[in-house]
Amino acid sequence: MSFAFLSDEWITAAREIRTRHESAATALTLEAKINLLITEVPFGGGTIHSYMEATNGRLDLELGALDSPDCTVTTDYATARALLVDQDPAAAMQAFMSGRIKVQGDMMKLMAMQTSVPDDEVARLVADEIRQITSAG
Repeated sequence: MSFAFLSDEWITAAREIRTRHESAATALTLEAKINLLITEVPFGGGTIHSYMEATNGRLDLELGALDSPDCTVTTDYATARALLVDQDPAAAMQAFMSGRIKVQGDMMKLMAMQTSVPDDEVARLVADEIRQITSAG
């Protein structure tokens, strides 16, 4: 079963995947709170407010907004999907250089977060399972 990226159903399924693998996951060493403003969403009102919060050694992606984020990232839906689902670093760099990613606040925290996310077997398994539940497009 697959769901549109960032839909309520996708968030629920992604949360379940993260929870299922949580005990085996490598803990994050960085704490960061990042609001995401996703534009050009192909469903709903066209804009989604979500956030990534790395606290207590884990990374969560949820709908809504944090009151005191370290930074806010604004980007379009396709770019957010390439970054968060496909985990394509080349797409991230190209989007940033072309202005499709805008950052307000502590950009160093965002950059540090990118390098602190574990790249181990469990992280790859979680990423693969999230890709599998994400519908194309």
